[in-house]
Amino acid sequence: MNNNLKSLISISHFQKIGSVRLSMLKKTYPDWESIYRANYKSLIKAGLNEGIAYELDEFRQKFNIENELQKYSQENINFCTIQDKNYPTLLKEIHDPPPILYYKGNINCLSNFSLSVVGSRKFTGYGKQICKDLVNDLAKNGLVIVSGLALGIDALAHFSTLEVGGITAGVLGSGLDQAHIYPRTNKNLANKIIINNGVIISEFPINTEALRQNFPQRNRVIAGLTKGTLVIEANIKSGSLITANLANESGRDVFAVPGSIYNESSKGTHKLISEGAKLATCAEDILNELDIRDLKNITENKKILPENKNEEEILANISKIPIHINNIIQSTKLDTRTINSTLTIMEMKGMIKNIGNMMFVVK
Repeated sequence: MNNNLKSLISISHFQKIGSVRLSMLKKTYPDWESIYRANYKSLIKAGLNEGIAYELDEFRQKFNIENELQKYSQENINFCTIQDKNYPTLLKEIHDPPPILYYKGNINCLSNFSLSVVGSRKFTGYGKQICKDLVNDLAKNGLVIVSGLALGIDALAHFSTLEVGGITAGVLGSGLDQAHIYPRTNKNLANKIIINNGVIISEFPINTEALRQNFPQRNRVIAGLTKGTLVIEANIKSGSLITANLANESGRDVFAVPGSIYNESSKGTHKLISEGAKLATCAEDILNELDIRDLKNITENKKILPENKNEEEILANISKIPIHINNIIQSTKLDTRTINSTLTIMEMKGMIKNIGNMMFVVK
């Protein structure tokens, strides 16, 4: 490894110099090594805050890059700088791209068509179903699904991609070492992403905690990696809206799924739609807008054919919106025994799905 890369990795461990300050310093110095080796007075003259310049000077005296590189090797974490060929092309186009990315897995998957999917941590049954349906079809069409590995819609988007054999990428606001993958409950998910030809990435070095201030930075990477961002359920103060706004600022498409006007989880997506986000009710809405509907031609117009009158009546009353068995009984006028047996048979055929609490949707 050359000294220039070692210097950039070293700088990234001093987190008071981020992408914006590095961009400023690059106007004065020819390479990362020159920045890292510059003396105190030179850094101040180049525009760095006096206090930060002093702290960097102290940091350099204590930091041992060789020890850190050994830790990266043990954790199977790789590096990718903005000058490298495998650095994601779309990410280079944003206002302040990270000069270095840490990654585990196949970073080259991000050279394919990709879409960010974000949303609420506390999703509803509707949000869960629409995430699964949309992401399944988008992944089947060859889109790489990018999200933040967070609880809620993020994790659902990753899982929904993997269950149809798709490729997904997780962007973290922490270090990629096993001790700092966040949330810890998604460690197994992170490993599944890597095993299935995907990637987890971060601009933060190992041992970085998942601090609150890291997530807006993480969100700009999620938005910057892809051609568009899809928001599935978000309240009015959701971080997902930050991701959507960052995508919009970078000239990327923003899609939002509508929901009930009475549901807090839909107020954020409705706000996005009122501000110009594109309405997304099915995968075709997104594929057509991005002009990649012929990417794989796998999305099918699924038409479920009932085999008898009871199935026909039940299907006429079930949609993608969850409905309780009591409402089905009331609408069809069929007796409870017939409804229960028919629903069981239809679920075994893969026609419908019980999503819990006797709530049913078309599969």
